[in-house]
Amino acid sequence: MGPNMLELLIVTLIVLWILGYVRFEGLAIPDFELFSLNGHPITLWNILTVAVIAWVIGILPSPFREIASVILVLWILAVLGFIAITGLPSILIITIILGLILYLFTWRPRTHSI
Repeated sequence: MGPNMLELLIVTLIVLWILGYVRFEGLAIPDFELFSLNGHPITLWNILTVAVIAWVIGILPSPFREIASVILVLWILAVLGFIAITGLPSILIITIILGLILYLFTWRPRTHSI
């Protein structure tokens, strides 16, 4: 899984974030409420976002994997309402997207020459 897969996942995450939080006139995408936990609706966008972030976490190397995992746990707690800060889920998704873009452009794996 090279950088192309990571780029595709970043674009998918950005599209999910935009379509999950921004409504476009003339573009009616239903946002299904699948179930409710702790009085907060869990939608299809939430499940898809978790799936994409989990896939990204599986691709990242060790230090970035742990950081993204902690941010994912914070995002899940914020969506479920255990961390009640207005706008925190959106801020955490933006943080993950920016961190992935920064990782993609700055970090290069070391090559060992013999």
